Amino acid sequence: MITEMTKYHTHIPVLLRRSVNLLITDTDGIYVDATLGGGGHSLEILDRLDANGSLYGIDQDTEALEAAKVKIDNDPRFHAIHGNFGYIMTLLPPKVHGNVNGILFDLGVSTHQISDPGRGFSFQHDGPLDMRMSSLSGVSAWQVVNDYPYEKLRDIIFHYGEERMSRQIASRIIQNRPVETTGELRDIIKEVAYPPQAIKTLARVFQAIRIEVNRELDMLKSALQESLEILKPGGRIVVISYHSLEDRIVKTFFRSGNHDGYIEKDFYGNEIKPIEPVIKKVIVPTDEEIKSNPAARSAKLRVAQKIKQEV
Repeated sequence: MITEMTKYHTHIPVLLRRSVNLLITDTDGIYVDATLGGGGHSLEILDRLDANGSLYGIDQDTEALEAAKVKIDNDPRFHAIHGNFGYIMTLLPPKVHGNVNGILFDLGVSTHQISDPGRGFSFQHDGPLDMRMSSLSGVSAWQVVNDYPYEKLRDIIFHYGEERMSRQIASRIIQNRPVETTGELRDIIKEVAYPPQAIKTLARVFQAIRIEVNRELDMLKSALQESLEILKPGGRIVVISYHSLEDRIVKTFFRSGNHDGYIEKDFYGNEIKPIEPVIKKVIVPTDEEIKSNPAARSAKLRVAQKIKQEV
């Protein structure tokens, strides 16, 4: 369900300055904000770029896209693109392929999506079981909750939510079908998960369903792989993630250049990989940033750059 633009909620960018500091290596370069959101990171990037620099902002949420275009106010260096970042090569014009200096991913759900009951992302509000980040998504949370067989629902909750009570929760959901609203789903989960674990369990189950609806992990893997194709040698990928499943994918890819974690070696035993971390240790928010922006609490920032291949 897509609501009116007038209801768009303000989003505070996480790890703003540190992420942009690590992203920009050439102020005349080409950059991509692959998760445009409210445009906070894009505004900071544009503020750092010179007149010849350019920025492409991608978002699958039409509300976010329109809000960002208003905020950025017709800057000629900015180009807004509607779509899922998992198809980043298709979305970006061929002329920039191989010439991009940096790509930023700020993963997860925006403040607006969480705050709008009509989007169905939060267990703190009663709303329709939707959770789609875009009208482009084919499956809604209602279909996952009401149509998926027990085994599939159980596995989604266990693997995507890392929830130990996945069997009990999946069984209870099926017993109570049809489940129409986020409030109904919340109450069903609370019948299984008692305090003080209830809040964490609710968050895990809602996360699991959201990941399934939006194919978030598959799209992240695709986006990282395609990013290597559009980056120029020395170009950087900066990723801010919010849960261990995302961070694990990013860490593995940055270390090996693939999603299997296998690093090839040449005849002499030298490693052959297309990407390497710029900073090996993960970057986390300071206590001060968490205090001013609680959404940053679980954020992890990693950055890597495309390796210049020797001819």
